[in-house]
Amino acid sequence: MSEKLKIGISIGDVNGIGMEVIIKTLADARIYEYCTPIVYGHTKVASFHRRTVQVHDLNFNVIESAADAHHKKANMINCWEEDVKIELGLSTPTGGKYAFMSLQRATDDLVAGEIDALVTAPINKDNIQNEEFKFPGHTEYLQERANSPEVLMFLVSETLKVGVVTGHIPVSQIAQSLTADKIVAKLKLMNTSLKQDFWIRKPKIAVLGLNPHAGDNGLIGSEEKEIIIPALEAARDNGIMAFGPYPADGFFANGTYMQFDAVLAMYHDQGLIPFKQISFESGVNYTAGLSFVRTSPDHGTAYDIAGKNKASEVSFREAMFEAIHIVKHRRETAELNENPLQFSKLSRDRD
Repeated sequence: MSEKLKIGISIGDVNGIGMEVIIKTLADARIYEYCTPIVYGHTKVASFHRRTVQVHDLNFNVIESAADAHHKKANMINCWEEDVKIELGLSTPTGGKYAFMSLQRATDDLVAGEIDALVTAPINKDNIQNEEFKFPGHTEYLQERANSPEVLMFLVSETLKVGVVTGHIPVSQIAQSLTADKIVAKLKLMNTSLKQDFWIRKPKIAVLGLNPHAGDNGLIGSEEKEIIIPALEAARDNGIMAFGPYPADGFFANGTYMQFDAVLAMYHDQGLIPFKQISFESGVNYTAGLSFVRTSPDHGTAYDIAGKNKASEVSFREAMFEAIHIVKHRRETAELNENPLQFSKLSRDRD
């Protein structure tokens, strides 16, 4: 466990703030005390962004494979040879093309076990679409690469942890996409992740309602009575401490969320808006349910400030440390469970 972990980094959209927050994070030499970073991109792209943020003392160690990584340097795997036209602040096909090339190569190494975890810089979900990437976002792509039947978009910070039942789908499809089985499946993933990845022994999970006032006993919608409450009962039958459904507005406004270890929201914005407000800059997006560990900052490409040296690296740095912590928690848990103590007949008789 003393060996430093290899953390792969995909660079995201070259026209956004991804490389800026990566460079600012890796410019702090203290990061190398905790991990060995490997960036999947190209040194020319990195040099362009280093000039824009005026970081002149960070030099990437170019390697052919993750196995060649230097443990005290920022490593770079060049994923293409051609020059890239960078147009800061613009969504272009070029931005999507090289974001995917970076992500694909990094994920290949992640699946193969060449790196210990992956931290993904933000992509543009529109311009990255191609024959090999027909997904609403990172989460769904990585789910397929991991062959995971179910995953959970899990936003985490010291203050608040929020997962969502439905993720990247239109608001008009949310209600029809909700089922008791789906809610129970997400609660199981969240409960397992809280224990395995965050070492919370007996997690308490709050579940939000779908409708205003959590349906007002059926007056403002029936999903709570017909879907969410039965799901909560089924979850409790499976040993999960799940409570609710709570009206989302008052739940966050009066601080009730602080009484729980995590919150399960019914849809994307219901969970992510309060999370980003409460955990501004320190939040991390974590994909629970995968066989490997992937985290990302909780912000997007931020085209409006790309190239202006205004992007904060705090969330990206937190994403790297969260990945390190989760990998170590998983490995230590596996080690502890590898050879459980067996009670002898004699000790049982004495009891």
